[in-house]
Amino acid sequence: MKIIIGSASKELGESIVNKLNVQPSLTQVSRFADGEMNVYVGGDIYNQEVYIIQSISPPANDNLMELLITIDAVKRSRAKRITAIIPYYGYSRQDRVIKNDNMQSALGAKLVANLIKTAGASGVAITDLHSSQIEGFFDVPVASLSCLEAFADSIHTENLAIVAPDVGAIGRARAFAKTLEKKYEIELSNKIIVIDKYREKAGTSQVMNVIGEVANKNCIIVDDIVDSGGTLCNAALALKSHGAKSVISCITHGVLSGDAVEKISSSSLDKLVITDTMLYKFEKTGKIEVVSIANILTNFIQGGKGVS
Repeated sequence: MKIIIGSASKELGESIVNKLNVQPSLTQVSRFADGEMNVYVGGDIYNQEVYIIQSISPPANDNLMELLITIDAVKRSRAKRITAIIPYYGYSRQDRVIKNDNMQSALGAKLVANLIKTAGASGVAITDLHSSQIEGFFDVPVASLSCLEAFADSIHTENLAIVAPDVGAIGRARAFAKTLEKKYEIELSNKIIVIDKYREKAGTSQVMNVIGEVANKNCIIVDDIVDSGGTLCNAALALKSHGAKSVISCITHGVLSGDAVEKISSSSLDKLVITDTMLYKFEKTGKIEVVSIANILTNFIQGGKGVS
């Protein structure tokens, strides 16, 4: 077994190899004067089971190209099997074709899946996909790994309400409720709160209706991605205005674009818990906690069978 750690997953990858008690394979990423990237891989990879750990996180295009070129380099070293472990699957929000005003979008999530297969991956493992339909975009086996267990130790279980920030997140919220029920032997699955978001018309403020009783509850908003943070902050404000005692959010992928950290720090949200699926460079703040998914990915690798 060989482990290759990509530039976008250095800290997470190092945690994983430490837990596995193995040395990562040597890699060298270089650029030509015009910005083109090249990747060299070292060590004896012939006929080996190779795991490449690389998020397609910002800057997504650079990190995607590094992943693809690394897979190609490993394939040309005649590895037995190549499993791409992608903690954050960039382009996942481009999971459907949108048509309006005689314009049509691409299907970016499917295109990236095709590129990964063409590069030479035998299978992929991805944590908390934006939507389950993305699994069907791949023509190689996919292991869809849940990170919900990583959040469980950050939760105070008294008087909880699990919140789906929109209708599409109900399944994720219910899954988290079941995770907490199993860990703490409490009942939560029938107490899912849903936030119904809509705009009266384009350019107007988003209206948030809270469906369910949250008064004096410790609310936990569960989602897969936080980007600009605006919707999350508005959801926290809506819950507090309906009498919530506290509001924390457990979100796997902390993209945190632009002024998201500042926005969250000054919001009604009491705490945001994210995972280490990508590298973070923001100033530490008491409102944002990062938990690791290294154990989850280590357990997957220790299964010893890749994705099949």
